[in-house]
Amino acid sequence: MEYTDAPTIQPAADMTGKMACPYCGHLLPKNAEHCNQCDWTRQETQTAEGKASDAVAVMLSIIPGLGHIYKGHKLAGFLWMLGAVPAGIFVLIAAFASAGFGAALFFVYLIACMIHVWGIEDRVVPKKDEGEQY
Repeated sequence: MEYTDAPTIQPAADMTGKMACPYCGHLLPKNAEHCNQCDWTRQETQTAEGKASDAVAVMLSIIPGLGHIYKGHKLAGFLWMLGAVPAGIFVLIAAFASAGFGAALFFVYLIACMIHVWGIEDRVVPKKDEGEQY
């Protein structure tokens, strides 16, 4: 135990039910959603249960649109799948016109699909926990 002349810190009586803002230290009510003095806002905590894996979505995008469907964007996934048909036809024409080098253009489409699925937010809704059923 160390000896110090500093007084012991006692919580003030007016501090009950209050919290300090993490950014500026302004006293806020315990359940405050934002601070009036700065731009702090309370963020909801996200659990891993309701979040789709970005890496898995990118891997599934080898088939264009499948990663979007995995992340909950069904319409975007079907549009990426539908867009693969004209892209494939264009690549086939470009491959004939360029002695096969145009076939590499399809990888540009795949990479664009993978980058898009990496950047979008999830729409996966976690299942409601009903507890144990007897």
